[in-house]
Amino acid sequence: MTRRIIPAVAAAAVLALGLSACSGSADATTDGANASSVDATTATSADAFGGFDQLVAAAEAEGELNVIALPEDWANYGKIIDLFEQTYKITVNSADPSVSSAEEIQAADNLKGQDTAPDVFDLGAAVALAETAKFAPYKVQTWEDIPAENKEETGLWVNDYTGLMSVGYDAGVVKEPSQLADLLTSDYAGKVALNGDPTQAGAAAAGVQWAALQNGGTADNIKPGIDFFADLKKAGNFLPLDPTPSTIASGETPVVIDWSFNNVAATAANEGTIEWKTAILPGAALGSYYNQAINLDAPHPAAARLWQEFIFSDEAQNLYLEAGAFPVRLNAMVEAKTVNQDVLDEVGEPPADLVQFTAKQTEGASTLLASDWAAAVS
Repeated sequence: MTRRIIPAVAAAAVLALGLSACSGSADATTDGANASSVDATTATSADAFGGFDQLVAAAEAEGELNVIALPEDWANYGKIIDLFEQTYKITVNSADPSVSSAEEIQAADNLKGQDTAPDVFDLGAAVALAETAKFAPYKVQTWEDIPAENKEETGLWVNDYTGLMSVGYDAGVVKEPSQLADLLTSDYAGKVALNGDPTQAGAAAAGVQWAALQNGGTADNIKPGIDFFADLKKAGNFLPLDPTPSTIASGETPVVIDWSFNNVAATAANEGTIEWKTAILPGAALGSYYNQAINLDAPHPAAARLWQEFIFSDEAQNLYLEAGAFPVRLNAMVEAKTVNQDVLDEVGEPPADLVQFTAKQTEGASTLLASDWAAAVS
């Protein structure tokens, strides 16, 4: 599935905030370390390089960064990658943009020891929690801005952004649903798609979790969400087709349960052809952060760490926001007045009662999906 949105109040507005977090100098540590003497594979902060400037030098000496599963229109990753390349002398190699979180890990396993292996990951919560043995710990300079519940204590994984679960729909084909239960009616026969396999893809898992919350379940019990999709299947409304930009444009997937930033991105992508709209339904609202992690076997370990510094800088966090995704440092940036206020005013604040699954709840949901999902929708 694709991943952009909100009419850009422009990268220029983001750039106007300055590149201080990305390119500003940092005081060297007293040990006199320099880029050439540091083993980047073991560095747990910029201090290990002797400071941020030395990290930049080490990363630029590597000259490349391998990313995976980052479609250009997913949470503004096209602009984020472009700005990283403009800021540093590093070429970003973007592979397999449409694969799932589980497939990111599989690619790392298959390419281990090769120059083409991914350096960094952007993962759904379930996969991130299951694969921590494959991550390298690292704490970015903005570490203290990130709430404790949004990071593993050593930096093995760190939440980066979240959206809201939503229903995207072709207004020329179906009417707007007023509640999730409307999707069970004959108006949506053969029309409702979920963004991927929830046992593999974070967005799809969140769709089932949201359905559970909307149908009397809780973060500790997502069985009602699985039951909802079983009922959707029995009604003949569930479309077992992974939605993509082309399936939305062609009308093959006229209703899609997905992140709000993806559904709003589809509106912009199809302007003038189909009238794609996004419904944030009443009742429980669900968000689920994606996670940044460094591949323990990254072929470009310094560039991987610089990417993390960049992702959690004001510049990249504002670009997430421009795409309608809520960045993890949003509260700290509002307080420091480094948020792009024009964009925040347009996107709006996240709901105060937004449900976020804990690590334990995510693991429990993943276990239930692994055992019950296939039978429910077969």
